[in-house]
Amino acid sequence: MANIRQLDKRRKSVKNVRKITRTMELIATARFKKAMDRAAAATDYTKRITSIVQDIANSGTDVSHALLTAHDSVDAMDMLVLTANRGLCGGYNGSVVRAATVRRNEIKKEIEAGQTRVSGKRGISALRFAGVPIEKTYTEFDDQPSFAAVAKIADELIERYISGKIDRVDIAYTKFISISKQTVVVETLLPFASLAPAASVGGSAEPAKASGTRDIYEFLPSASGILEEVVPASFRARLFKCFLDAAVSEQIARMIAMKSATENAGDIIKSLSRTYNRARQSKITQEIMEIIGGVEALG
Repeated sequence: MANIRQLDKRRKSVKNVRKITRTMELIATARFKKAMDRAAAATDYTKRITSIVQDIANSGTDVSHALLTAHDSVDAMDMLVLTANRGLCGGYNGSVVRAATVRRNEIKKEIEAGQTRVSGKRGISALRFAGVPIEKTYTEFDDQPSFAAVAKIADELIERYISGKIDRVDIAYTKFISISKQTVVVETLLPFASLAPAASVGGSAEPAKASGTRDIYEFLPSASGILEEVVPASFRARLFKCFLDAAVSEQIARMIAMKSATENAGDIIKSLSRTYNRARQSKITQEIMEIIGGVEALG
């Protein structure tokens, strides 16, 4: 026979857990809405500035930029991994870490040099546990990453690429496609040699021009001067968009995980309530039988 007090104590404990998970679900929902608004606002800007760089690069002008030119060989590569500072978000962190580890193992056979940069305490601890050396860590990014902070990372990567210290930059993160779909990807951000269309930064691809003709541009003060400003700005915007996508995806994963935990707690409470009621009913029946037996013995 189940102990009634233990069942009641456990039921109260699960009810308290359900309150916590429900509160966390509501908090994640509120943070998700704010993060999604920021990501949506940045998407149009990122699309447009990427399109401008692409158009200028294909305009037929005799200008170029170091970030648009691939190096002759890839001897060093930096990898940036975007994870969360907190858990309780399902397989969000584990999926990103696995994708980054797979890519790292693939390129390690050919490329030994470079740095591994990790954002998020969960990713830092997981990769260190796996024995992966980490040169740079970032824990200041949460559900609302700052563009200024991301721009500092972007400028470091730009400097390393232009100076020849690295030949490629990869980033592992969870790409936000829609509320119902987020995909873990590993993308190459540098070089811009094969500049992707607008779809690579979140959204549907714009149709390519079928005629093959180039747009005619007039540059003021000069095409090279414009590229010097626009290309780094485009890289900063794309990197910032990756951070925003990761923040939105984290909150969605936490919403789903906490909703599932709340529903599971409700099922456990129902099961414990049934067991508790049966045990209580059985005990009452037993006490009644003992009273009847005692009365008959006295009679």
